[in-house]
Amino acid sequence: MIPKEKEISYEEFMEIDINSDNNLEFIDGKVYLLAAPSVAHQMVVTNLSAEFRNYFKNKDCIHFVAPFDVVLKDEEKIHKVQPDLTVICDKKGLGEQNYTGVPTLVVEVLSPSTASNDFIKKMGIYMKVGVKEYWIISPKNNTVHIFTLKEDRFYSEPTIYSKEDVVKSIIFEDLEIKLNDIFG
Repeated sequence: MIPKEKEISYEEFMEIDINSDNNLEFIDGKVYLLAAPSVAHQMVVTNLSAEFRNYFKNKDCIHFVAPFDVVLKDEEKIHKVQPDLTVICDKKGLGEQNYTGVPTLVVEVLSPSTASNDFIKKMGIYMKVGVKEYWIISPKNNTVHIFTLKEDRFYSEPTIYSKEDVVKSIIFEDLEIKLNDIFG
């Protein structure tokens, strides 16, 4: 049973999560059920994962594809999210079932049911815990917004790329991806 609109503790969430067959996220004390992604969403994730696999091969960082639990801790709360793609360079937080720590790069592919969480709630958490680069991809608009963490711990204005562009990571200077290859 997933509580609606009631704030619960992380421990209460873990009891629900362990006994659930659903993909769940826990953000600001609330439980969110993740719906199955669309075909367009899955194509973008699959294509970008292939690009990341090639880029990160024989490098110190690794990437994971959802569903993969990422546990984030800020000064006040514990959150559990499942970004579409997660790049981890500090591997000491990797466990058998999840990662506890701060990913270097997180990618969220927008779905109608998750767009507000991706742009508001998750962005705030990623910024607060120190995720250095955050990509938000819209399969509907064929765009990529890249936010980079500044020294003041706020994200910069996004660099926005469209389907004909070559997206360039700020953190990984030689990571360049033709978006035509992602959006197909």
